[in-house]
Amino acid sequence: RVLGGGLVPGGVVLIGGDPGIGKSTLLLQALALLSGHLKALYVSGEESAEQVALRASRLQLDAHGLQLLPEINLERILGALRDVKPDVAVVDSIQTVYSETLSSAPGSVAQVRECAAHLTRIAKATGIAVVLVGHVTKEGALAGPRVLEHMVDTVLYFEGDTHSSYRLVRAIKNRFGAVNEIGVFAMTEKGLKGVANPSAIFLSQHAEPVPGSCVLVTLEGTRPMLVEIQALVDGGGPSPRRLSVGLERDRLAMLLAVLHRHAGVACADQDVFVNAVGGVRISEPAADLAVMLAITSSLRGRALPKGFIAFGEVGLAGEVRPAPRGQERLKEAAKLGFTVAVVPKANAPKKPIPGLQIHPVERVDEAMDAVRGLG
Repeated sequence: RVLGGGLVPGGVVLIGGDPGIGKSTLLLQALALLSGHLKALYVSGEESAEQVALRASRLQLDAHGLQLLPEINLERILGALRDVKPDVAVVDSIQTVYSETLSSAPGSVAQVRECAAHLTRIAKATGIAVVLVGHVTKEGALAGPRVLEHMVDTVLYFEGDTHSSYRLVRAIKNRFGAVNEIGVFAMTEKGLKGVANPSAIFLSQHAEPVPGSCVLVTLEGTRPMLVEIQALVDGGGPSPRRLSVGLERDRLAMLLAVLHRHAGVACADQDVFVNAVGGVRISEPAADLAVMLAITSSLRGRALPKGFIAFGEVGLAGEVRPAPRGQERLKEAAKLGFTVAVVPKANAPKKPIPGLQIHPVERVDEAMDAVRGLG
């Protein structure tokens, strides 16, 4: 799903993520499965052959067909690729590989650029699908020169809170398929397992509806996902705080201004905290309406009805704009048992969706009135 259909012969994939997030585990699992019917080579620059074998046995992988090369010298790696001629090869990690033609240390900008260029060239010349593992900086971007991302065909980021058992793999660049797709995995004792219904992770299990909670249908690539947005409005001091986790902080300040001006809901002297449950990051503006409804619900101390969802972009003039692929979002919500939806008028379906009562709105104040009527 994330690669847009799978690995492409001659394609170069760069996967980055925090230390200990599970990059090596995921790739060892993938290669062990591929080695059943393809020639697969795992180049380990960070671990010895014994350590990789130990991990494979711990994960109970059938990796008999997988060839392993513990090596950090680029020239030897290229020689092995030419001799073995695998269908797919993993280099873990590009920062450990060095070329003898350069005097700088492994991991330096020159070494990373040179080694990646040679590996990309051999992938294109021989049709080997190459996966490079990259380290990330403190800020979460891939370490090394930015040109590294331009050289490769696909860039994947492995994200997730190390304290949580869930991991997201997100495509940032993909020459052979869609970007912004995500794969959701659960980390178990036997490695990473794909999660078929990721919406279940991002929804809290409240026995009864609670104030300050609103469910949003967001799109991750082509996949509609339900995420719970939580807001807490609390009495602030002379300089109230605005804090958001998983959503843009600047957008939160803008939404509070629109809420005050166009819906008469004032939070100027209150602390406002907004959180997207489950550690997911939401960048699309379709979250605006759900954020506003969660804030209003918390401020008034009144819970939104059970089975309620909302989505829609909110403009500075107080209008509620349509979100892309609204029908798919509504169908996903109905499939998961949600019964009431407040959506932009332009997203209202022409045919009724069984089990889902839809309230189309054009402005923010209409949305507030619709929710009040439901309460």
